[in-house]
Amino acid sequence: MSNYSNFSTVNEQMRAQSVELLRADEDSHGGVVVSIEEPVDSVVFASLLGVSMSQWRQQGKKGVWIKLPLEHSNLVDAAIKQGFRYHHAEPDYVMLVQWIPDTADTLPVNASHRVGIGAFVMNNKGEVLVVQETSGRFKGTGVWKMPTGTVNEGEDISAAAIREVKEETGIETEFLEVLAFRQSHESFFRKSDIFFVCMLQPLSFDIQKQTSEIEDAKWIPVEDYAAQPFVQENQLFDFVAKICLSKSEGNYSGFSPFPTTTSSGKKTYLYFNNRDVKHLLSSSI
Repeated sequence: MSNYSNFSTVNEQMRAQSVELLRADEDSHGGVVVSIEEPVDSVVFASLLGVSMSQWRQQGKKGVWIKLPLEHSNLVDAAIKQGFRYHHAEPDYVMLVQWIPDTADTLPVNASHRVGIGAFVMNNKGEVLVVQETSGRFKGTGVWKMPTGTVNEGEDISAAAIREVKEETGIETEFLEVLAFRQSHESFFRKSDIFFVCMLQPLSFDIQKQTSEIEDAKWIPVEDYAAQPFVQENQLFDFVAKICLSKSEGNYSGFSPFPTTTSSGKKTYLYFNNRDVKHLLSSSI
């Protein structure tokens, strides 16, 4: 009986090893990532997924990620029926995920924030660049506002500010500082929002407004911008205006970008108060 039992166990292990599994790459956190690249019938996929999940469970895997390109969207239902959930989607794929262990799910959530910029651009006459938009919250209100926009994927804050000013007004600029930032929640498809107020120096002055989004654009005295009733009646806008006024008078210092690299070798920017930059760069730390 003992020999038969041992033979059965070995035989089952051999059969398990011969069963076809979904191709997956191990991640650095004890999980696996499945990327479906070739067409597969949804019934066949469901069978393969069930066997694979059993194997990964036995191996002590934690998170299972399934990346499905749009052309394989027929497989979503089969994955959902086996306990997977949506994690995030991009224009060309959807990512599904499942936590296997009977422990607290520690999988990282989808990106939680959208990042935006507002551009404070002031010329040597003490005038600030402002716009009125053709759509959105401020359409038809008569409020003059800074050029604003969303930072694109893979785009630095400084580059986004320069791009948005160019797109909306045609003005070429040089990025100087981050003056302030604010965080808000439930602002865009349940996402939080971080908005950076940036100061830029104009390199050109003739405005060529973007006709599709901008109703009008012009240079106005910075005091006139701050004196607008809407600005003065809204605490957040009033604070930002006061910061900009203080900066224009030389009484405020923001955060300047310093090019550096991450531990993995990626180029990045560290923003810090430029009053201390010489001391920091000359220190032996």
